[in-house]
Amino acid sequence: MPRVLIIDDQKDVRAMIAIVLRVNHFEVVEAESGAAGLKAFAESACDAAIVDIFLGDASGADVIAALRERAPALPVVAVSGMTTLDFIDQSPSLADVVCLQKPFRPSDLLQALRNAQAATSALPAAV
Repeated sequence: MPRVLIIDDQKDVRAMIAIVLRVNHFEVVEAESGAAGLKAFAESACDAAIVDIFLGDASGADVIAALRERAPALPVVAVSGMTTLDFIDQSPSLADVVCLQKPFRPSDLLQALRNAQAATSALPAAV
C-alpha cells in the first residue's frame, strides 16, 4: 500500500485529503506543520507527499526542497489556495512538482498524485 505524507496546517483540509486517500487504499501520515512533516518523513519514508505551500511555520516550497534533498525522486503535489503557483518553476529543487489549486475534487487529487508519480519516474536516478 503506497504511503503518502500530507503536510497542511489546516486540520479540515488534511482530514479531507486523508479520507480520500484512505478510501483509495493509501496509507496516510499526517503532519500539521513543515517541521512535523520533515520529522515524520525522517522517521518513516513515504512514497509521495502532498504539501501545502503556505504553512504557518515554514514555506511549503522550502519543505518540498528539504524533502527532495532527502529523496530526489519523491513524487510531490503542492497545494495552495492561490490562483497561481508560478514560483514553483523558479527552483531546480521543485522540478516536477505537480501543483493543485484548492478547492479541488477527490478525482483531481488522485490525478495529481498519478501525475507526480509519472513526472518523477522520468527523473534520472541520483548518483
